[in-house]
Amino acid sequence: MARIDYLDDPEAPPANSLVPSVTAVATDEAGRILLVHKTDNDLWALPGGGMDLGESIAHAAVREVKEETGIDVEVTGIIGIYTNPGHVMAYDDGEVRQQFSVCFTTRVLGGELRTSSETKEVEFVAVDRLDTLSIHPSMRMRIDHYLEGRTEPYIG
Repeated sequence: MARIDYLDDPEAPPANSLVPSVTAVATDEAGRILLVHKTDNDLWALPGGGMDLGESIAHAAVREVKEETGIDVEVTGIIGIYTNPGHVMAYDDGEVRQQFSVCFTTRVLGGELRTSSETKEVEFVAVDRLDTLSIHPSMRMRIDHYLEGRTEPYIG
């Protein structure tokens, strides 16, 4: 399903949905960040997605990383809570979702890199390559907050 991300755009359609969702920062031994090239909006992003009924928010992060990348992780902390009502995602089925996402830090436990139906590329990306990739500003904010090494989670 295709989607368009809007950020503080007065032409954005009004939200009609709110889904708790997650993103996760996973790094390899070299400090490279696990990113996915999404099929729905053609942007690079941290792995993540919506929380399912019957699971915890932390379990959603573990599941989404595995589903989108093939990598097994465990949650180790929170980078922030991202709830900007000016960031909406319009899907081609008519859903317009207001952002509500918790971004976690994780530790890699194992697994093998692979793509999924939601990802056309998956790789650990060196920090100095981030500016060469097409990353939505809201996603880049999460990555930057991680790289800042904040002592307190971002709440916004």
